[in-house]
Amino acid sequence: MLSTPKRPLALAILLGMSGIPLAAQAETLFNFVRPLDAVQVTTQDASLPSVTAETTANGEILRRLTFNAAEKPSLRLTPQAGSWDWSKAEAMSLRIQSAQDWAITLDVAIESTDGKVLTTQVALPAGPAQTLLVPLAATSPNAHGMRAAPPVPWTRDGQRSLPATLVNGELDRSKVAAVTLSLSQPTAAQNVLLGRFGTVEDDQQGALYDGLLDAYGQYARGDWPGKVKNDEQLKKGAEEERKQLADWTAKLPQQDPYGGWLGGETFEASGFFRTEKRGGRWYLVTPDGNPFFSLGVNAVTPGLSQTYVEGREAMFKALPKDNEPLATHFGKGDNRDGTTANKGRAYNQGRWYDFYGANLERTYGGNDPQRWVGQSLDRLKAWGFNTLGNWSDPAFNTSKRMPYTLPLSIQGDFATIKTGFDWWGGMPDPFDPRFAMAAERAIAIAARDHRDDPWLLGFFADNELAWGGHGEDPKARYALAYGTLRLTTDVPAKRAFLKQLRDKYRNQQGLSKAWGIDLQAWELMEDPGFEPPLPNPEHPAIEEDFKRFQRLYADTYFKTIADSLKWHAPNHMLLGGRFAVTVPEAIESCAEYCDVISFNRYTREPQHGLDMDLLRQLDKPLLITEFHFGSRDRGPFWGGVSEVYKEEERGPAYATFLKKATEEPLIVGVHWFQYLDQPVTGRLLDGENGHFGLVGITDRPWQGFVGAVRTANLGLAADFSKPLVAKETAKQPADAATKPAEASKPAEPGKEPEPAKPAEPVKAAQPKEAAEQPAAETPAQSTATQSEEGGKP
Repeated sequence: MLSTPKRPLALAILLGMSGIPLAAQAETLFNFVRPLDAVQVTTQDASLPSVTAETTANGEILRRLTFNAAEKPSLRLTPQAGSWDWSKAEAMSLRIQSAQDWAITLDVAIESTDGKVLTTQVALPAGPAQTLLVPLAATSPNAHGMRAAPPVPWTRDGQRSLPATLVNGELDRSKVAAVTLSLSQPTAAQNVLLGRFGTVEDDQQGALYDGLLDAYGQYARGDWPGKVKNDEQLKKGAEEERKQLADWTAKLPQQDPYGGWLGGETFEASGFFRTEKRGGRWYLVTPDGNPFFSLGVNAVTPGLSQTYVEGREAMFKALPKDNEPLATHFGKGDNRDGTTANKGRAYNQGRWYDFYGANLERTYGGNDPQRWVGQSLDRLKAWGFNTLGNWSDPAFNTSKRMPYTLPLSIQGDFATIKTGFDWWGGMPDPFDPRFAMAAERAIAIAARDHRDDPWLLGFFADNELAWGGHGEDPKARYALAYGTLRLTTDVPAKRAFLKQLRDKYRNQQGLSKAWGIDLQAWELMEDPGFEPPLPNPEHPAIEEDFKRFQRLYADTYFKTIADSLKWHAPNHMLLGGRFAVTVPEAIESCAEYCDVISFNRYTREPQHGLDMDLLRQLDKPLLITEFHFGSRDRGPFWGGVSEVYKEEERGPAYATFLKKATEEPLIVGVHWFQYLDQPVTGRLLDGENGHFGLVGITDRPWQGFVGAVRTANLGLAADFSKPLVAKETAKQPADAATKPAEASKPAEPGKEPEPAKPAEPVKAAQPKEAAEQPAAETPAQSTATQSEEGGKP
């Protein structure tokens, strides 16, 4: 790698070229640096190519800095001697502009003499110059109660500023040693224009978050097509939508009562939903015996739209007064649950407000739950959906208009294991008898009113558990094994692991030889904090033992749930564990004990990131239980886990995802997350504030997006309405087109072809006894109130 020779330059030259009087700059520098004092400037794979400044299109005089194509080109500013005392400042400031017609991502580091460092990464957009402001203390949107920050740059009092909204680390402000600007691996030279450098007393963090929302819960500083300006617009939009829904509903394809498609394949009617493989692909089958590709929507509920207001009232421009009618939408909550999802988040308890509920009242003159359920079903059906996904309102379960799913949210005082992927909490310890009891209670309650309901598609086993990561890092791949061995022996999972190892090796000498360690006494493994060696080729037994334990763990978990569900709801499917992070052992176990394997996939295509070779070998139907595509141009500040650049790209992204899903013979459905946009200032659970809903906070559907979704969904319906014979024939080469289709008998002259004989229904796999595992308890007879899902709703 070639590097530019390091050379000191006088910062006074840099500042003097900016066109700003030096005396004024001294004030900006908080009057502890004299303007003509030399500040050392060194470059690495970067340069100030001209000694003269240049005038921008807006008439501002700035100096060019070029970052060359390299690993990490940088510009470093240091005092000529000693350190800077910034103890009375709140932010570092730098006048800066991208010299290209595109944005660049700039890394900034501020160091103090004690080795402490503050770091941030800012997106420097194309366009006019702005003042970059880096707070001199760690901050984040979480400190303001939300996942993502308001858009920047922003204009305040006529001045364009770029405040950094995510700053990590620490700094001794009284002894600042250096400021470094750098780019990460640019593939071509990148240019910026620089001006004033110094400190300011206002980091703009408070002002940036003030006055964010209007009376309707929309971002107050932005505008977009469909933004609501008054109550009359809400009412007019609702009437126009009513007519549109009636037209769209009249044009839906022919379906059975459960949303199964008619005119294509037929299967044996069992009276309940099930799976079946035919013609090389898996199907969901409705109770009436028709093919069903589950097109679902998660969180179809009005109950997730509240946002905390207590302590941050300045963010809201028009909250109702307590004696006003819309004040009925205030409430109180507490989400201080200690999960990683809430780590570092402020404003997670106290008084909240429900803007969505207020907008329903503005539009329809009140909040009639029955009306809301009916309209939501009308929308989903007209848009081509056929399934109510996880965390949807329980009122839908008795509507008998659309199939639904139910979560088995197993909570209790059982032991848990930390793996490092514990976004929603630790892994339940399935070896703990209290887990079996908690599972029994949760399943008994969930199945109580649904045991014989044909509209129930099936149950999910928890959500996004922290199984670990499948990759090259062994500490992630075997996080469950490592996390278990670090614990004390009063944790049942550790006792189960040690028993497995002792049964195999008998003593510490056998284990020491197999693992390449010197274990002086078996009891040393029982100590808390025991750290096993990393897997390595010289000692393959390490990895074999880790895999063996993780499979036993997964078998014990899934078997416990599957056995209980067979007892309480034998006619219904177990739809898997909604994997986010996972390991092959968990997937293999899920395939054995569940009817369907389910994944939450925030990728451009459903297969991305999945071990499709393993899944095809397991040959089990797959359900994609969460996916979405969001953007930041309709109010909420976060574009979701899978973000696109603008609203108009969401529809094509949805269509592509659905197309790729139906091309995979294993996939039997996809569920969109979620029905409504999240509140701009963050939902109660964890502060997420994304725009990836079908419907906005004003209860107005995003028309362009839902239109594209409807087209994609109905296109799928048309394909599944074709008989398998026709589809298979269409795929055959021309010279094979005259051969009889494998799925049906050839017709005799003058007769219609004989329909294909339905395949045998595929039932849930019979659980096997897991080797070396404690005897499972019989189903507990106690009951308890099922708690709300602790994961992502």
